[in-house]
Amino acid sequence: MAEVLDQSEVDALLAAIDAGAVADAAQPEQAYDPQLHKEVRTYDFKRPERVSKDQIRALEGIHEGFSRNLGASLSGFLRTIIEVRVATIEQLTYSEFIHSLPNPTNFNLLTAEPLEGQICLEISPLIIYPIIDRLLGGSNSEMFIPQRPLTMIELRLVKRITDRALQCLTEVWAALVEVKFELQEVESNPHLVQIVAPNEVVVVIGFEIKMGARVGTMSLCIPFNVIEPVMSKLATQGWVAYRRKTSAEDRSTDVAAALKKAEMELQAYLAETTITVGDLLALAPGDILQTDKPASADVVIQVEGRNKFCGRIGRHKENRAVKILRPAEDEERV
Repeated sequence: MAEVLDQSEVDALLAAIDAGAVADAAQPEQAYDPQLHKEVRTYDFKRPERVSKDQIRALEGIHEGFSRNLGASLSGFLRTIIEVRVATIEQLTYSEFIHSLPNPTNFNLLTAEPLEGQICLEISPLIIYPIIDRLLGGSNSEMFIPQRPLTMIELRLVKRITDRALQCLTEVWAALVEVKFELQEVESNPHLVQIVAPNEVVVVIGFEIKMGARVGTMSLCIPFNVIEPVMSKLATQGWVAYRRKTSAEDRSTDVAAALKKAEMELQAYLAETTITVGDLLALAPGDILQTDKPASADVVIQVEGRNKFCGRIGRHKENRAVKILRPAEDEERV
């Protein structure tokens, strides 16, 4: 005999069907259709993405090398440990970038010949003033950060920092394109500078600079129209192939050619002896110094203070000369 439901159970079942807790048997379950479950993303026409993710990653790789070089350069210059790292990299409009900066700040306008246009390098006062204090012999222990533009003397000190940053930028960008970064102008109010239209897309690379307990930021703003001519070189395959060509093995010839131009000090020693200070003060032209070395012995030639060759004294085209005869022993007496 079938079980009969009372009125309360029927009402509860109908309520559950209306709420969707119980599937309706009259409506068969539909199969999953991928066309009906497409992922939809909102596109903001005010912030178009003109740089691909692969190109962003390539730019990030370039400036990670820049941050390492800059940290090493500033550590040697300031004689303290300076840590620089890439914190963020994103696409913004120029107006969004400008409104995200403090006022006043250290806002530098750069050029990168032969690329057309200007690039911005902004360094936060939170790290600028501790660096200035360090250059002037301070301790940075309880330093107050003033809310004012830099003075002329402070600008001259900060230029020594930006010059090193531009040198490091030129070095790391050489792997992509031969450019030379130069400082054109320095401003304190970023709202007074407009290098591109407010709605123009820019790539902003944010760096974190740490000096002891002090931490500040540095931002490099690159308008898209500046790097557009070299964007094709930032493609993943082309970038990987380009980096592969610049391996240590392929550059051995360039390194050897550069070392050949290095200047070294070469000295030929006739002999050595010891005399007293009194005899040294009494020396006059025509005096003879006696040594234990025979006149027929070879002359030792040293390169940068180390024995390298042995030779014989002579004359070549009215000039004093030494003819190399053999390699010298490390412990050979001068």
